[in-house]
Parts: sequence; C-alpha cells; structure tokens
Amino acid sequence: MTDRAASIVPRPRADAAERILRAAIRCIVTSGAAALTMHEVSEEAGVSKGLIHYHFHDKETLLARMVEWMTRHLVARERAALAESVPRHAIDDLWKWLEAELERGQIRVLLELAEWRGPLVQSAIRESANARRDASAASIEQLFSLLGLRPRIPAALLADVVVAFIDGLAIAIGIDREKNARAAFDVFWLSLLSLTE
Repeated sequence: MTDRAASIVPRPRADAAERILRAAIRCIVTSGAAALTMHEVSEEAGVSKGLIHYHFHDKETLLARMVEWMTRHLVARERAALAESVPRHAIDDLWKWLEAELERGQIRVLLELAEWRGPLVQSAIRESANARRDASAASIEQLFSLLGLRPRIPAALLADVVVAFIDGLAIAIGIDREKNARAAFDVFWLSLLSLTE
C-alpha cells in the first residue's frame, strides 16, 4: 500500500476502545455480566460489532480490559480524594469519593466479574484486588497522617477490611437504594479511628 493510499484508509478513532468499554460497563450495570452480548455493547456504544472485535478479540478480552480500565480509574479517583484534603474535611472528602463510586456502580460490576470463570478475567480481577488494596492502604495512611493519628494495626491489614466494607456497601446499595450508606460509613470509620494511638 502506498503512503497516499494508507492516508486515505480510515483508522479507528483512538477513543473508540474507551467508548466501547464505557458502553459495556453501562450494559453490565443495567443487565448484568451474564446477559452481556457484543450486539448490546455495539448498540450502546454506537459502533459495529466488527469494531468491538477489532479492539477486543472476544467477550472474555473485553471483560478483562474492562476490569483493568475500571480499576485504573477507580484507584486514580481514590488517590485524588484526599490529595488536597485538610484534617477538618478528610472524612467528608473520603465519603464524597465513595458516594460517587457507589453511584457509578462499577464496584458492583467488579464484584460480579469476580465470579467470571474465564482466565483473562480472573487474572484481571486478581490484579484489580491488589491495586484496590494498595490504594486503600495509601488512603488509610494519608487519612491518619492528616488527622495526626497512628494506627495500631498496619495500614495494609486495615486495607483488606476497608475494601471488604466498600464491597459490602456496594452490594447493599444494589439491593436497597434507600440504605443510609453514609451512616454505615461514619460508624465504620469511627471504629477504625478508635484503633489508633
């Protein structure tokens, strides 16, 4: 192919893959992972099924890349939650982050995909769990530092508890949208803050 001919052939837009991932996430939030079809994703994203297969060989690859994408953004938003916080507003800033995450529904998607049996998705879920745990440990350390406190339990161990609490809250909100998540969050953090010196 000549250079001129190559310049005439349309190339997929760089944001097509992200548009597909976002559409797949919306589909799973609405209908669940088991019901997800490439046709449904193509309709939601406004792209052809061929373009989906171009970016993501098959459904398993799409789901694994979706886990990676959601995790990367979830962790980045968590890290940003306390980046410019002050002691007086630190707990509220952490709550605002979590409230937005619960509204997005992506934590529930990650939890649902943790049950997926495909090896690519399972590998992505393991990496996601590690990244979420690391981000949680960093948030705990930053929060305690802002508040001038030192935990009696290592932040890495507390991080497992925090991630489990967040996952449980995401499930509870999925079951009952009227649940007072803020009250549960406050009680949980008051309990953790009592484990400090």
